[in-house]
Amino acid sequence: MSLRLSRITLREIRLALREPFEISSGVTTDRRILLLELEDVDGIKVWSECVAGERPNFSSETIDTAWLAISEWLAPRALSGSVPHPSSLSDKLGANIRGHLMARAALEMGGWALWAARESLSLSRAIGGTRSAIATGISLGIQPTQATLVDKSRTAIEAGYRKIKIKIRPGADIEYIAAVREALGADAPLMADANSAYTLRHADHLAELDPFNLMMIEQPLAHDDLRRHAQLQDRLATPICLDESITGLDRVEDMLALGSGRIVNIKAGRVGGFTPAKAVHDLCQHHGLPVWCGGMLESGVGRAYNVALASLPNFTIPGDVSPSARYWQRDIVIPEWKMDANGMVTVPTDEPGLGVRIDVDRVDDLTDRRQTLRGA
Repeated sequence: MSLRLSRITLREIRLALREPFEISSGVTTDRRILLLELEDVDGIKVWSECVAGERPNFSSETIDTAWLAISEWLAPRALSGSVPHPSSLSDKLGANIRGHLMARAALEMGGWALWAARESLSLSRAIGGTRSAIATGISLGIQPTQATLVDKSRTAIEAGYRKIKIKIRPGADIEYIAAVREALGADAPLMADANSAYTLRHADHLAELDPFNLMMIEQPLAHDDLRRHAQLQDRLATPICLDESITGLDRVEDMLALGSGRIVNIKAGRVGGFTPAKAVHDLCQHHGLPVWCGGMLESGVGRAYNVALASLPNFTIPGDVSPSARYWQRDIVIPEWKMDANGMVTVPTDEPGLGVRIDVDRVDDLTDRRQTLRGA
């Protein structure tokens, strides 16, 4: 059954975080979020989310550039004609468009959700998911003291989280990791995430993380530098996981050729949507590289897409799919995302589409701007 859109509405909302979230490139206290409501010619509606942030620190894209790209270039394409399958949207949106992957992903993934709703399929099953529950990790921002980090890590383990990701930067790294390892013991599932805070000159320093038996160190070097990551991986026993570096299938092919890392963090929003994310997943599975699903401080709408993605078979490492209450006082979906005592999040496999409802009244109250685009 072909897919034909009739209307796309963009909304910007603002959600306050429960607590500030700090990474090596900055602190976030609240989140400007770009939501899309897509409607097809038969009146079926779904929501999607663009993961771009407020500032161009993680990516060159921002919520404002994404709004422009979607309203001026991408939405008119999506509203023009029909496609036989949502996988065809990826090429349609990307033809002669350089970059704007997060903006493209918001439309492409929404297309998958719309198709799933039309076919009475859950989003997970529509994209080939095989899991009914997914293991969940937590991401802890840079903390002011080692003691604070230890307390938060211990609380996370007690809550059932299957992986503790610790944000690091120069000056808040080796001693912080050491304190958590000592407090939680040798078996605690710990990893470090640098968000490109280091250079190859820090190789000896980063090698000091090897004795702590981390699951991985994520994106220690520049987002576009696969060669130096390969040099660093040769120096480290700890596996390097690439995140910001992976913007498409070609980057994984280069990573494999160079030996730039041993694990891949797949964010569908970063690579342009589900279709390229599935291609990355399949290539990694073929080569025996484990993958996991990272987060971008999404609302419950974006979380629905992450949960569906993480249900694919090669997502063998717990992902950053924390429950709604981890970040928000009140989410914009019903029911809110929850995690059980064993650190598992249920994949909605029996509900068509996202598996959660959008609290439209709450979204209306939070909306700062909106724009509706219609097909011919």
